[in-house]
Amino acid sequence: MELTSIQVNQIQKLGISLEDIEKQLNAFKEGFPFARLVRPATINDGIIKPSSRDLDEWVKIYEEQHAKLDIVKFVPASGAASRMFKGLFEYLNTRTPNNDTELLLQHMEKFPFYNDLYQCFAKKDKDLTAYFNLTGLPEIVEQLLLEEGLGYGLKPKGLLKFHHYPDGERTAVEEHLVEALMHARGRNGVKIHFTVSPEHETLFLREFEQLRNKYHHEKFELSYSFQKPSTNTIAVDENNDPVVESDGTFLFRPGGHGALLENLNAISADLIFIKNIDNIAPDRLKSLSVQYKKALGGLALKIKHQITDYLTYLEWHDSYTQKRKHEIAHFMRLFLGIEVPEDLDNSIFAGYIKSKLDKPIRVCGMVKNTGEPGGGPFWVLNRKGEPTLQIIESSQVNLQDSQQKEIFTKATHFNPVDMVCITNDFAGNKFNLLKYRDDKAGFITEKTHQGKKIKVQELPGLWNGSMAHWITIFVEIPVETFTPVKTFTDWLRQEHQNKP
Repeated sequence: MELTSIQVNQIQKLGISLEDIEKQLNAFKEGFPFARLVRPATINDGIIKPSSRDLDEWVKIYEEQHAKLDIVKFVPASGAASRMFKGLFEYLNTRTPNNDTELLLQHMEKFPFYNDLYQCFAKKDKDLTAYFNLTGLPEIVEQLLLEEGLGYGLKPKGLLKFHHYPDGERTAVEEHLVEALMHARGRNGVKIHFTVSPEHETLFLREFEQLRNKYHHEKFELSYSFQKPSTNTIAVDENNDPVVESDGTFLFRPGGHGALLENLNAISADLIFIKNIDNIAPDRLKSLSVQYKKALGGLALKIKHQITDYLTYLEWHDSYTQKRKHEIAHFMRLFLGIEVPEDLDNSIFAGYIKSKLDKPIRVCGMVKNTGEPGGGPFWVLNRKGEPTLQIIESSQVNLQDSQQKEIFTKATHFNPVDMVCITNDFAGNKFNLLKYRDDKAGFITEKTHQGKKIKVQELPGLWNGSMAHWITIFVEIPVETFTPVKTFTDWLRQEHQNKP
């Protein structure tokens, strides 16, 4: 592939190698293989349904150990809020009322932005309540979304007001801090790492400073990182040729949330909690989420302790009793869904077990499927033809294959992105997480650019292909712990209102 000097300078500045570009171009031509679904993961077949005794045990483990550990809460928060207000933006373009504008007018006082919007009008000597009609609707929507008003259509989702309290409203960032103070306190206090967009950096820094002042009596650390430019992917036209802009540069696009594997890989901690920025409950519902956060953390520590014990044992012994081999096999079958071949002799037993257990660990909460869009837990064949537990989204499945479609639609559970990760090995060394990604699990989608169709590529999703070769444990958690705000009308759901 021949490059102009402009293109050479461009990719060098982005930190992208020519080899990576060629791999991406080959992927456009060859496509990515679909996941090979075996069956949905269900209760007692890939998903653990904890008893009250299990929960008590796991919470106890966590509470006994958390103060000795370095704990980080990792929150992807780079998403803009514009998609939340899609219906309102459509109204601004067409001036045609729709379902979203109707809900806005009917339930204005129930939204967490109401007080700010009221003050926005008051500064102009206007009474917001006088505009609760179709005549006043354009000004309400403009003041809510555009820069001259609250600018909600331009801000990151993490900095929107999410819930109302007697002493004021809290942003999503503040709510995550409050929740972390309840469950993620390690030996260095509470540490939260947000992934943000460069254009929103100043706004996040301002929010962080306000939170440090407000919670000055607490020990916590707020940090952030950007998605690396080197994770951007090249766009191609319908002939799979790179799209070249008028200035001679290539068109690159963000690599999707799978690009955040680089950000996660840069974090060193004993325990990492991962939760999306828009999935956060008000105080009256936080206790249930906190209980299950501690339980998932305790189970992760229990699994890690057992794996460390087994791998340390294998390091120091040349032969293994049948009792010990059965014990290890039972553990792997019970918690990891791995069937250890019974005919393994001592010469290869240790190597086989280490290949399965010496990996990053993730314990993932799963909620019952209530029709939410997104991925779910499945048994999937890996490249060696072995069944493994994976989180799979519809774009990874060949829905033209009736059998695969039937398996996908029979999923009993949904992925709320509520997980605990351990990224150090049994000797305490940090894993290079990039080695445990399935590079063949990317996505190709069609977009438009300057009126022309283009194809863009996303890296394997952060909790999909990017964690494909991790040890994966699915645990059922209550659906009440899943309270996302994907569109602004989700704030009208009972769980986000002031009173039950």
